[in-house]
Amino acid sequence: MAKRIKRIEKGTESLKRQIEEHFIKLENDIQGKRVDRGRYHAKEIDKSLLKALEIKIKILGIDDNSVQIYLERLNNLKKKLEML
Repeated sequence: MAKRIKRIEKGTESLKRQIEEHFIKLENDIQGKRVDRGRYHAKEIDKSLLKALEIKIKILGIDDNSVQIYLERLNNLKKKLEML
């Protein structure tokens, strides 16, 4: 059981790094006015990465509000993307 928990903890950290990488790409797409690529990165964060992170946090049973913070950040960037 301890190995499974450690694996899930490493998985959550990995997902957080991937989310941050996609946020950087999304911000660069907004600055470069590449709307289609920006939408792809926003969708990738929203549909797959955040959902997987939410599931892993739920399995661990820890009090982690990072999903909510990422959602707020994503919504702000989506608004900027729509304005382009």
